[in-house]
Parts: sequence; structure tokens; C-alpha cells
Amino acid sequence: MPDSAKSRRDLLDQLRDATDAELEDRLNHVQESLFQLRFRLASGQIPDPKRVRKYRKAIARIKTIQRERELFE
Repeated sequence: MPDSAKSRRDLLDQLRDATDAELEDRLNHVQESLFQLRFRLASGQIPDPKRVRKYRKAIARIKTIQRERELFE
């Protein structure tokens, strides 16, 4: 998911336009992908270890947007 966005701004726009259910689905998907990515990183199968950082930041962005929505309700 974080790899599909063209830029950080594009990802933020996608996340802000998403519904609460879509955000929850994306969060679950990114967390599962990060879990699998860590296993591949440990076995040396990832050519770009920076992807782990991208996924962690995407999780933080999703959680931040979810929290913003909680506070505005």
C-alpha cells in the first residue's frame, strides 16, 4: 500500500478521503505486509530495507488520521 502512492501527499489525500472502515482495512493490510516484510528482511530476501520504514510510517499516518477523527466526533 505505501508503495502504490506516488508521494506522501498522495498517500495522505487517499487516507483522508477514505471512510473509517476503509482505514481499518488498510491498517490491517499494512500491518500484515509489514509482518511478512520483516521475515523476508531477516532472511535477506529484500533488496531495499527502507521499505520497512515506509510501512511503519504508513501505519503511523493511518493511526494519526483515525485519532484525529475520534477527537472531532
